[in-house]
Amino acid sequence: MALRSDWSQRTCSMARGLDILGDPWSMLVLREVFFGNGRFDAMKSRLAVADSVLTKRLAGLVESGLLTKRTYDDGGRPRQEYVLTPMGEDALPVLNAVVMWAEKHLPAPSEQAHMFVIHSGCGQRTSSADTCTGCGERLTAANTSWHSLTRTDAPVELATAAA
Repeated sequence: MALRSDWSQRTCSMARGLDILGDPWSMLVLREVFFGNGRFDAMKSRLAVADSVLTKRLAGLVESGLLTKRTYDDGGRPRQEYVLTPMGEDALPVLNAVVMWAEKHLPAPSEQAHMFVIHSGCGQRTSSADTCTGCGERLTAANTSWHSLTRTDAPVELATAAA
């Protein structure tokens, strides 16, 4: 999903990747799904985003193959939630890198406005987007937690691709 232009056919790999991941709303939607927050109303509330913006980003992420829809029953009518695909799960190092870059270079507006990447295997905060700097293990959604101080007092295990 392009911000301004269709870069999907560019010869540059970075341009093709940014065609999908270069939109801030799309990255924030992925963040929510990694946090296990894949229901439309919950995402809308957490992101404080207009229905039309969220609908467009979700459709683009599904069309691009990063998310898929899964039916759930809320006690009334069947509804849809969004879950990661293996391709979406592979975007984790990109999101980790953005978090780490922001923590290193951008001032936080408050003491609570921090987010850290934790390797669940050894419990250490890491400063690498794809490998634990504590023990050297490769980071995956299954062994990584995010600790957003504005959300919880403890790290949150990340969602993985739908089975």
